[in-house]
Order: sequence, then C-alpha cells, then structure tokens
Amino acid sequence: MVAVGRLKPGPEAALFAQHNARLRPPLAVREIAEARGAPSEVRRREGAALLAALPPAALAIALDLGGHTPDSEGLATLLERWEASGKPLAFLIGGAEGLDPAVLARAEHRLSLGPMTWPHFLVRGLLAEQLYRAQAIRAGHPYHRAWRP
Repeated sequence: MVAVGRLKPGPEAALFAQHNARLRPPLAVREIAEARGAPSEVRRREGAALLAALPPAALAIALDLGGHTPDSEGLATLLERWEASGKPLAFLIGGAEGLDPAVLARAEHRLSLGPMTWPHFLVRGLLAEQLYRAQAIRAGHPYHRAWRP
C-alpha cells in the first residue's frame, strides 16, 4: 500500500493495525508526505510522489470514488484474479484532495469503497478489513456472513 499522509496513533491507526495484523501477508505501507498549496498542485505533487514510490512491476489499484464498487464476494474474486497475475499488488490511497489524473492513468484498476467520501486515513482501515474479509471468504472462514444483508 502506498498512501498519502503519516498516520498518527489514534483510532484510525488502531483500526488499520487490528485488521492488518489478521492479513496473510499483512500490508506493507509506504507513506508519502502530504503536500501543501492549491488543490491541483497538491494532487500533482502527491501524485508524483505516489508514482515514484510504486514498485515498477506492481499491479496498481487506485482507491477512487469513481472506481468499481464490488460487494465483498466480488472483491474476493477480484483479489484472486489480481493475485493470479503474479505481480505484487499495490493499493494507492490519495490525500484529502484525491488522486492526480496521472495516478489514475497508471492504475490498472480503480476500486471504490462506496459512493460516500471517506477520510483518507480511515480508508486504510476500511481497506484492510475488506481485504481480510476477502481472504476469509476465499478460505471458507465464518468471519463473513453472506446471509446478512
């Protein structure tokens, strides 16, 4: 995972740590400093830093409000397909101004956690939980209860 911002101790960090500890393997996180300035300049600078931190052979998945919004079973299927590519997965999380068009152009996939806007620090925990849920679905573990709406 490559994410904008330094996650400080607090509820967002605890949520991420709780679910990341369950993942096999856990997500490695590279944090990119938040930029300052006009929104377009912030997106451009943060986007350049995200792309520079992205491993060259990685399959890039941008967390973007306009991305695909699968249900949990659908995400499990997507992860299986992405992992079958043999490339390391890299989830890209932008800052408060969102992702630069260059980042979206580089991403092979765009994933949304739903139509609501989430704080970028909270997205890390939400993503880790959904990745753990997808692993549980694929393993037949009872963590995910498909019968629940």
